[in-house]
Amino acid sequence: MASALNPVEGGVEELTLTVKWSGKEYAVRVCGDDTVGELKRRICEVTNVLPKRQKLLYPKLGSRLNDDAIVLSQLQLKPSIKMTMIGTVEDDIIVEPVDAPEIIDDFELGEDEVVDIKDNDVNKQKLRRRVSQYKIKLLNPCREGKKLLVLDIDYTLFDHRSAAENPLELMRPYLHEFLTAAYAEYDIVIWSATSMKWVELKMGQLGVLNNPNYKITALLDHLAMISVQSHSGRTFECKPLGLIWDQFPQFYSRKNTIMFDDLKRNFVMNPQNGLTIRPFRKAHLNRGTDQELSKLTQYLLAIAELDDLSKLNHDRWEVFTEDNGKRRRRV
Repeated sequence: MASALNPVEGGVEELTLTVKWSGKEYAVRVCGDDTVGELKRRICEVTNVLPKRQKLLYPKLGSRLNDDAIVLSQLQLKPSIKMTMIGTVEDDIIVEPVDAPEIIDDFELGEDEVVDIKDNDVNKQKLRRRVSQYKIKLLNPCREGKKLLVLDIDYTLFDHRSAAENPLELMRPYLHEFLTAAYAEYDIVIWSATSMKWVELKMGQLGVLNNPNYKITALLDHLAMISVQSHSGRTFECKPLGLIWDQFPQFYSRKNTIMFDDLKRNFVMNPQNGLTIRPFRKAHLNRGTDQELSKLTQYLLAIAELDDLSKLNHDRWEVFTEDNGKRRRRV
């Protein structure tokens, strides 16, 4: 199967590559301004092998295919390229293997760099392509008049690194109480940087998907993310809320959406809608003292009456909650 080059939006070349895996050949469509990391996501769509489990081989490119940040146009891919992928589909386990790569360092982005990323035309094009490629499947209907709460999983709701006989031991304290209270004012979407199989498995075993006190509107996985690049050369993955807003414009927008994630860069395309939650690690040591979700419940309910959540400084959520409590006590 030959590789084809076709112009798409903004003059960017679209490539159809051939990837060989497990005795079969797969046609994978990407664009020249996509990264190797994005190529791996597209491969995952057709093979179910997670990007972190993939090793791409093509002799003339050598180790360059190991760098997820490299833009495909820099590799000067030619027609008739056939690359090989080595990788294994994930097993159904709740805690990731200890040798799996982990992202802990949430590097700081300057304010100018954040503006540069979210306003960058290339990044906006990537978002538009993702909207056309990734269709959100609703588990429950969107509700008129409700705001939207988007939640990460790993280190936000669940300690995915610690070992436990029962996954409930790794659940963040007050999770169900938090979701029950939030559901009164917010539709809830879970968005993880892992595969959909993992998202469904984790949320199912924690009792989130069948809880009688609240309902989850939708689940999103790593395939909904996009890779973005700033003028300084930083390339990384993020979760653009525009994907949700574009598919459900009659219900959700920047004015009524808030997102919790332990990695601030995940909401770099929508910085005014993100709240950086303290990561929940070492569950066995911290589950007796962690109060984050309990305190954030108060914040969510306090801001639910506001018309535009994007005008808030969510970095100061604790101050807002404390001041709001004082005002209520005076009344």
